[in-house]
Amino acid sequence: MNLKKIVILYFSVLFLYLSACKNANLAPDLASLGLIRGTLQLCGDGQFGEVNFSESCNYETRETFNLGISLLHSFEYIEAEKAFVQVIDKDPECAMAYWGVAMSIYHGLWAPPEKSVLEKGVKLLEIAEKLPKSEKAEQYLNAIGAFYKEWEIVDNQTRKSRYAKKMEEMYLENNEDTEVAVFYALALRASAVPSDMTYSKQREAGKILENLFKKEPNHPGIAHYIIHSYDYPELAELGLGTARRYADIAPNSAHAQHMPSHIFTRLGLWDESISTNLKSAESAICYAESIAPGAHWDEEVHAMGYLVYAYLQTGNNKLAYEQYNYLKTFKELFPPNFKIAYTAAAIPARLAVENKNWEEAANIELPQKLEIEWVEFPWQSSLLHFAKALGNIHMNKLDSAQNELDILYASKQKLTALNDAYKANQVNIQIKTIEAWIQLKRGNEEEALTLMSTAAEMESKTSKHPVTPGEILPADELLADMLLVLNKPQEALTAYELNLKRRPNRFNGIYGAAVAANLIGDIEKATMYFEILLEQTENVVSDRPEIQEARVFLEKNINS
Repeated sequence: MNLKKIVILYFSVLFLYLSACKNANLAPDLASLGLIRGTLQLCGDGQFGEVNFSESCNYETRETFNLGISLLHSFEYIEAEKAFVQVIDKDPECAMAYWGVAMSIYHGLWAPPEKSVLEKGVKLLEIAEKLPKSEKAEQYLNAIGAFYKEWEIVDNQTRKSRYAKKMEEMYLENNEDTEVAVFYALALRASAVPSDMTYSKQREAGKILENLFKKEPNHPGIAHYIIHSYDYPELAELGLGTARRYADIAPNSAHAQHMPSHIFTRLGLWDESISTNLKSAESAICYAESIAPGAHWDEEVHAMGYLVYAYLQTGNNKLAYEQYNYLKTFKELFPPNFKIAYTAAAIPARLAVENKNWEEAANIELPQKLEIEWVEFPWQSSLLHFAKALGNIHMNKLDSAQNELDILYASKQKLTALNDAYKANQVNIQIKTIEAWIQLKRGNEEEALTLMSTAAEMESKTSKHPVTPGEILPADELLADMLLVLNKPQEALTAYELNLKRRPNRFNGIYGAAVAANLIGDIEKATMYFEILLEQTENVVSDRPEIQEARVFLEKNINS
């Protein structure tokens, strides 16, 4: 063997040795991460929008990496992680693939991540730090590192703000990079606190995204995050055009099919909300059947919650109860999380109290067949106890109502101990409401009104959680109901109309406004509201007595 061949053989062996050492060093770390692997399960023809991420690694993995980004932008988190893991398996030195997994488990708009998720994120970043990377990749990793690092001693909100700040710095240096701008806008939106009713961060994020959308109208993340930025009563109109586009951009994403209903719900566009959530549930069923036949994915349950809300606003009890009966057949759900717990408690609570079926409300129970650890979800379970308390109050069972109130007190204390100020405040609004109605039943009218007004004011200063289509019953609406009971129809009308401004086209809000207007002799306004009610329910065969009352009123007053 000549010298040239010996040298070539030597360096070949050395390269293989070093590669083996490198992969040997990575392998133990990877094995401990619990990475999600497997064939990507994409329903339909795999359309999730168009992205072109500049920081992917090997050319051979670019298509998979871009698919992972597209899935991530539509919150298809499981499949996004699988896509990034496929990149890691083909190219273990691709630092940005580890970033992709870290982003797939970072759900900034939702609940704070569990300890296991934070630990996984830290390990991913530790591996990525050892790998060669571009300057921009380094920036991406440092930014999300600001969220994961020091999680033991720094609270979730502060870490989200740190991440947003790092992304802002990156955006200012790279404001022509679409993906940098999109991820900055999402980080900015996620860092907003629910008590900030100026929506300054949401408006800023929305402005960035709207400018991008003009240039890239098929980008899933831009459309998605515009909707999240404008998911507020005061801003929802700004997101309507985008809401009507997003589902077509990513037609195979269950979440993309659902998201437009956030804007539709804010604007009281019930038929559009129903249509998009039916498509979302169908897509979610397809996905569940592909990976866990017989089980139900949380996106299907999430869509069902919005469907029930919309059906109730159109007076369609039949289809609303069909969803509930269908939910009761579920045995296996994945992943078990706060979205499933919320919907499982909210659906039966809404059905009872929106129909003012107080006996049903007083007797509903937390669904046990779904195998939800309700002790882990005090805010979600409080929805049902709130409904039970209202039911017992109207059934004149004040001792039972007090028992439910005591449970709400305990839930609030638990959430406070967990430093979950937002959810503790939501339960506190429920507490004030129940205290108000108990006082009303006891004849303490002034105290009842004071408490109910306090609850309404508290609710006006906090935004609803993104997981919910709306409160079980809005405090404004309950205040108006109380004013009617106290024979104060003019004040009741004012409260109903404020409620309708914040929550357009709510069935009970429209009906209440019509009744209050009639009681003060404003036949023109009562006619207007009853006509709106009939128009909103015209395509539904409904047993709601309010609809019959509207017909009788209009026949009498229009024909006379």
